[in-house]
Amino acid sequence: MTRTYTLHYAPDNASLIIRLALDEIGVPYSTALVDRAAQAQTLPAYRTLNPAGLIPVLETPQGPVFETGAILLWLAERHDALAPAPADPHRGAFLKWLFFVSNTLHADLRLTFYPGLYAGPDRKNQTALRRTVQTRIKRHLGLLDDLASTKPVWLTPRTPSVLTLYIACLMRWMALYPTDSDRGWFALSDTPHLRDLLRGLETRPSVLIAQQAEGLGPTPFTAPHYATPPKGSPT
Repeated sequence: MTRTYTLHYAPDNASLIIRLALDEIGVPYSTALVDRAAQAQTLPAYRTLNPAGLIPVLETPQGPVFETGAILLWLAERHDALAPAPADPHRGAFLKWLFFVSNTLHADLRLTFYPGLYAGPDRKNQTALRRTVQTRIKRHLGLLDDLASTKPVWLTPRTPSVLTLYIACLMRWMALYPTDSDRGWFALSDTPHLRDLLRGLETRPSVLIAQQAEGLGPTPFTAPHYATPPKGSPT
């Protein structure tokens, strides 16, 4: 079978979300490891694919696509899968929450991972930024838990959408990163409806494939541990 896509990935990075989506769709693809330990994402060869030097990139017959939310929406529309169709009455609700997760939740989470990029080298300033943003993230999760309690058809483990996969991976990383900071602010039990969603996802074939490919362990969302990938480095 022809492999029309190449996913440039690093283990347990945002590329994980794209891997899950590709396997949910069932489309053939190949992978190209980005060596984060050598900062390969900053080199000229990679920047020809993504000038921002960020992971992931999906190479397609129409050219490379980057930005996690853009790749997810492109795949959903290209394959008519993992999202309400444009004419579906649920489309508007799906899109507003997809962009909330991409533009607000994911962006805030990145602030907690790399506070030095935004607050400078002073550790006190970095700590203050993290605490402020973590409070924001808890509010975001509360909104998403309320949404999950209504059980929209595009936010269930039985019929997952790209949004379902996106939320699950972000919550995994909240429990694990940053490694040098207190993560006690995050508790999955605070969001019981999202917890049930994540638990249901863990038995899906796409997640089982990712567990093997990236060394995620048997409960990558509800009781995650640090990835032990067969190759590559998460950081």
